[in-house]
Amino acid sequence: MNPDRWLTSRRLCAHGLLLALALWGLYIWTIATPSLRDRNGNLKGTDFLHFYTLGSLAREHRGEDLYDTDAQASLASRLVPESEGIRYLPLYPPQFSLAFIPLTHLSYIWAFAVWGIFTTSVYGVCCYAVWRMCPRLRNFAVTTALLCFAYPAFFHLIAWGQTSALALACFTGGFFLLRSQQELAAGLVLGCVLFKPQLGMALVAVFLATKSWKTIAGIAISAAAQLAAGMAYYGWGPFRAWLRILANVPTLMPAFEPRPYHTHCLRTFWAMLFPWNEVSFALYAISAGVILVWAVLIWKSRESLSLRYAALLLATVLVSLHLTVYDLVILVPAMLLLVDWILSQASPSNGMGMLVYLVCVLPLVGPFTRWIHVQLSVVAMVALLYLMWRMPMKFRLSAKAARSGAPALTAEDKKSITLKRTLALTEQEG
Repeated sequence: MNPDRWLTSRRLCAHGLLLALALWGLYIWTIATPSLRDRNGNLKGTDFLHFYTLGSLAREHRGEDLYDTDAQASLASRLVPESEGIRYLPLYPPQFSLAFIPLTHLSYIWAFAVWGIFTTSVYGVCCYAVWRMCPRLRNFAVTTALLCFAYPAFFHLIAWGQTSALALACFTGGFFLLRSQQELAAGLVLGCVLFKPQLGMALVAVFLATKSWKTIAGIAISAAAQLAAGMAYYGWGPFRAWLRILANVPTLMPAFEPRPYHTHCLRTFWAMLFPWNEVSFALYAISAGVILVWAVLIWKSRESLSLRYAALLLATVLVSLHLTVYDLVILVPAMLLLVDWILSQASPSNGMGMLVYLVCVLPLVGPFTRWIHVQLSVVAMVALLYLMWRMPMKFRLSAKAARSGAPALTAEDKKSITLKRTLALTEQEG
């Protein structure tokens, strides 16, 4: 029995509605308090306090304090008295603080509200843009909207006040530029993920391996321009301090990841299974290498850009050295493109639809990793990428068998391959 048959539009719509009501109802109830602390005692906005503080430092040209934890904690408690005792590890590049200067003209709570509206708008525009180019999802507009709204990663993005919507915008823009064969421009946009450099690891590896020199050049120019902007504003001091912080990241990981069950990448997957750093990192290096090989092979295949880009996004998440639950919003384009591709297939997808479903919902059970020590979302993502890698390989083996005089493909196989190629050409021409 094909498990994908269980995933009917009506059932998915019901799941999306129930999940949205549960998540957002709980969130509204939690923050419905008269003070800046919610019912759990956490500061409203959580991580947004860090960005608000960085913007305040930038506004005052205090570049020397961008990587001084004590100075930032002192400023944060002065700006937001309710934040007393909260400290953040400063890891963002110097130029990142400049983006938050406008919000520092508002009080903290109003700045957080504006940031939430901006983040929601960026997320909604990205979802809508990708959905518009998925012809087989046009008849499922309500279901798609509900599932995007109920996506656990989006919920965490808003609740934590994080910046991952900017990364989503970069990856979405990069996809559309690659689709229109503007490789240099795509690189310029994708290079903007420098504020989260771990998200660029798979990008650089895949584009280098496939000799996509224009895209690599765009990424390099974009990164250099951003760093130059920070140095022009602050000078060299903060840039050198940032490099020193990055060099010490391995020793800072316990402070950087106080709740590893909220992370969804291969490095923390192995770290939660094996408490010995050398062993877990070696397993991460080996598995990340395998994932990158799969991603490169898929990118080199004749499959449509939609399928290849979805694989690239999955690899980006898996090989990242650090990826928290809210960063999973960058997978939204991948999930929409994959579902549209699955619906285009004449033959069953052998469980790929169910894996897409699991990749979306399994972050909900992340907290249980504290006891089972297995991050199930990572398992689902690896399985999904494996199936995507196996498909192009089947076509290569079929072609090789035909050249060697092996039995020819059946009429049904030829019809399926012709349909795939026609859809891929149509998508590229569009």
